[in-house]
Amino acid sequence: MESPVKEEVGGELAMEIESSVTAEDWRRALSRVVPAVAVLRTTAPRAFDTEVAGASYATGFVVDKARGIILTNRHVVKPGPVVSEAMFVNREEIPVYPLYRDPVHDFGFFRYDPGAIKFLKYEEIPLDPEAASVGLEIRVVGNDSGEKVSILAGTLARLDREAPHYKKDGYNDFNTFYMQAASGTKGGSSGSPVVDCQGRAVALNAGSKSSSASAFFLPLERVVRALNLIRDCWDAFGIKSESVYIPRGTLQMTFQHKGFEETRRLGLRNETEQMVRLVSPAGETGMLVVDSVVPEGPAHKHLEPGDVLVHINGEICLKRYIHKRGRVDQTWEESVKRDLKDWNITKELAMDRGVWKVVTQFLAMETLLDDSVGKEVNLQIERGGVPLTVKLEVEDLHSITPNHFLEVSGAVIHPLSYQQARNFRFKCGLVYVAEAGYMLSRASVPRHSIIKKFAGEDIENLDDLIAVISKLSRGARVPLEYVKYTDRYRNKSVLVTIDQHGWYAPPQLYTRNDATGLWNAKLAIPLESPFVVSHRAGHMDANSNSVSPLTESSPMDLKCQHESENTADGCVKMQTDEEIAIDGSHSGEDSILEKKRRRVDEEIAAEGTISSFGDLDDMKDGALRHPSSVEGSDLARTISSNASLAEQVIEPALVMFEVHVPPICMLDGVHSQHFFGTGVIIYHSDCLGLVAVDRNTVAVSISDIMLSFAAYPIEIPAEVVFLHPVHNFALVAYDPSALGAGASVIRAAKLLPEPALRRGDSVYLVGLSRSLQATSRKSTITNPCTAVNIGSADCPRYRAINMEVIELDTDFGSSFSGILTDEQGRVQALWASFSTQLKYGCSSSEDHQFVRGIPIYAISQVLEKIISGTPGPFRLINGIRRPMPLVRLLEVELYPTLLSKARSYGLSDNWVQALAKKDPVRRQVLRVKGCLAGSKAEKLLEQGDMILAINKEPITCFLDIENACQKLDQSIDSDGLLNMTIFRQGKEIDLIVGTDVRDGNGSTRMVNWCGSIIQDPHSAVRALGFLPEEGHGVYVARWCHGSPVHRYGLYALQWIVEVNGQPTPDLESFIQVVKGLEDREFVRVKTVHLNGKPRVLTLKQDLHYWPTWELTFEPETDTWKRRTIKALQPTGA
Repeated sequence: MESPVKEEVGGELAMEIESSVTAEDWRRALSRVVPAVAVLRTTAPRAFDTEVAGASYATGFVVDKARGIILTNRHVVKPGPVVSEAMFVNREEIPVYPLYRDPVHDFGFFRYDPGAIKFLKYEEIPLDPEAASVGLEIRVVGNDSGEKVSILAGTLARLDREAPHYKKDGYNDFNTFYMQAASGTKGGSSGSPVVDCQGRAVALNAGSKSSSASAFFLPLERVVRALNLIRDCWDAFGIKSESVYIPRGTLQMTFQHKGFEETRRLGLRNETEQMVRLVSPAGETGMLVVDSVVPEGPAHKHLEPGDVLVHINGEICLKRYIHKRGRVDQTWEESVKRDLKDWNITKELAMDRGVWKVVTQFLAMETLLDDSVGKEVNLQIERGGVPLTVKLEVEDLHSITPNHFLEVSGAVIHPLSYQQARNFRFKCGLVYVAEAGYMLSRASVPRHSIIKKFAGEDIENLDDLIAVISKLSRGARVPLEYVKYTDRYRNKSVLVTIDQHGWYAPPQLYTRNDATGLWNAKLAIPLESPFVVSHRAGHMDANSNSVSPLTESSPMDLKCQHESENTADGCVKMQTDEEIAIDGSHSGEDSILEKKRRRVDEEIAAEGTISSFGDLDDMKDGALRHPSSVEGSDLARTISSNASLAEQVIEPALVMFEVHVPPICMLDGVHSQHFFGTGVIIYHSDCLGLVAVDRNTVAVSISDIMLSFAAYPIEIPAEVVFLHPVHNFALVAYDPSALGAGASVIRAAKLLPEPALRRGDSVYLVGLSRSLQATSRKSTITNPCTAVNIGSADCPRYRAINMEVIELDTDFGSSFSGILTDEQGRVQALWASFSTQLKYGCSSSEDHQFVRGIPIYAISQVLEKIISGTPGPFRLINGIRRPMPLVRLLEVELYPTLLSKARSYGLSDNWVQALAKKDPVRRQVLRVKGCLAGSKAEKLLEQGDMILAINKEPITCFLDIENACQKLDQSIDSDGLLNMTIFRQGKEIDLIVGTDVRDGNGSTRMVNWCGSIIQDPHSAVRALGFLPEEGHGVYVARWCHGSPVHRYGLYALQWIVEVNGQPTPDLESFIQVVKGLEDREFVRVKTVHLNGKPRVLTLKQDLHYWPTWELTFEPETDTWKRRTIKALQPTGA
């Protein structure tokens, strides 16, 4: 609903005046008014100026039936893009289009096709601003608090209230009076007519005050002027909205009406006050005083706050004013006689009060300015009792009202409007951030910022910014300087990363089209610009053998690629012609490369440890020293001799993660856009670096990752290459060649998966602070096999299941992640962050995190498969195709139960003894908590089943089941089935249960339709144990503000199972259905909520602002491809 922000200042008491109007009079009046009042359902698809993207309800009423014109508020019509429908009292709904919005005052007009209303009989509501008076009984008719028709009574208490102040950084009306009444309007009544007993609109409802029943109404004098000008243009040029021009003049300054007692304190002279009182209308109580002046506007450096306005264009009256020395006790006639005597003027001129042109009212001032656009005016003011004359040129108000904006990586940027220039006291036209989007918010550039410099170039206007962006390539990191109004005297400098993956379409320039009421988009930068070219280059044909991430290959790259080509890891080189030309022969290198391959293989085999470069031999004199001959070694950090041996050994392998998730790509229920955490390098060679980190730091594969290394001052990008579907860890790859000299300083950690940690063992907890300082402490294992039990969040997201973790006696708190090592710095566990949600009562919940240790054996197993080239789907990593491991799973969520409890459920003594003998430490049995929907075990295992054995081998922990699944992969003739013995309701049952195979890519495809992010149901959703019977359906993960799904209520956490009666069981089916839908077409959508409740709703597709597109990851090219499925105009995607 349109809910005006509440006023901050105090209100006034309304006057209570008895009315002589009868109820029958009001009944007749309202019977004419109500049919002409419409509920406006508006959607702002983009943030712009003072408004944010969103959907709301408001009110409007017909003021011209023949031409189809509806009057409402400016904040309803919106200064930016808007999509609206009007619904009348008989439930006829028609589209309406913005016709005019005033740059300053809170009124605007929609237009509609009068012929579209087929069944309603209605008449336009006449406007009568002169009928407003104190004590007038009124009715406010409109959509109040969501009610379709609401009629609120009130009495006009004031006609000269100052304009309400809503927000310090949003829309506020000024240079006008408002009316006030105690009618108690609420959200949704914006734009309602304020009518008298004759059915005439005497004011326009605009806002209210939450702490009282006060409502604020806009006078209609300027509204009537604008409507008459629109009618004149209409009659002269026909039905052409673009021909509507309403002259509006401005001096870019704000006045306030101050009482005479205040103007006296400001220095107004007695004779001036006498003259003003003498020639002003009866009841005048004050004068206009300058409140603020916009920098570099027409009045800047000419007028100051506190200046009292006396005349505008009053040359004759200025002369009379200077010579006059009237006394308070003189009547008008006596003063005229003296004027005739002292000044040689005619009696007619002296008697004409109009020539004095004293301006004490906003209406008179604005009338003069609107009639003087482009001309000079003379202002007579008094400043501290000194009369001054100022000549200023009246500026066209429309020229400083932005009618275009740039959209880049989700950011909305446009020239600073007069409204915000007045709020922030900056000059108009500066480059203003209306919405930070992804690229700017990633650099912590907030909304309402003013961009001053970008990539080292001064930014004076939007064209300057577009010119700079067109020179930049995707992935470039450039400095940006901005200033915020709350800290206006200090420029802030940040580093901005240009969207390198193409999550967003290329920059679009939107321009308002008054003929259609839409904002038309076009590509903001040339097609040959590096920004667009690099975007296209990153999207390679999946059948091509060329690689594009690096524009040039170095000999080191070639050597690394040749190594991978000749090793037994199954990697196949993808080579470009450019690479062949650089070095066509590698003879003489084979023996060296073969030795490297054997060394890596030996390291993998030795003691189950995987390492690369560096060991305890590098320790000398208590400090880790790097060879002085290595270029750049002077930049490497020298580790403090006070650090423990473990810390000194492991610090070169520690990495700080900074992860950003694009808002339009928040898949899999990811709960934040920004993550920090510590990881450890587990593999480092000339061509590949791998880092292990928890999944509360790297939650989804569709993210931007920057790595900062503890051992060398450099920050480089990285890519997710493996997300374990069950365990809480991910593997991230980086390009060692990007490290430069730091590649020889950074080293991989030694992994020690065996022996497993036991209770009472001493370990070293080592991690990094945000300042990349290594921190460590010695701790003791209190429990090496605690089962993780994390409940599903309100919005299902990844949660660790079927895991045993390590607990310590002391750590560094819930936000500190790192690793656990032995005294020699060998990694025994990843000290990982886990995400959970604490629930309070039935409706409130809060995200929390905790840290526990993950035994390193699971990570080492995956690493060994990657390095050894275990068969699997290929993925391009640093230009080399590598097979990535698959994970065979029993997709069942399990939890342990003590054998003592299991005995109470009826488990036999023989099984209790067998399980206790197998694992005398845990003394537990695993029970089924639930099966993942769609898994092969779903129809076979039931909640509460106890898993006793697999292939007749007793099962006591999660690792036993994982080992059983791995044996299936090792068997040549495996059919992927497990022979399980379970205990169910007092009976032992033998079952053949199938397993599922998952990759480590995570979700790799999404569709954005009508502003909703749609994907196939991810594992956290399937873990709820339910998929719709109607073919499973596609899952709505997120929705965007200001989109059609926001407008019509198709929110997240539900499946779409049908569109227009056609089933949508998967993304491919869904795409085929929606690509046939047309713009502005109503679509019938059947959904099923997570709670199982079905629902059918309709929504209107809007391809103009919300084209349908998909984002797909292609492992063969290591790129995300954005493809437009359906749009009205080219988007460049």
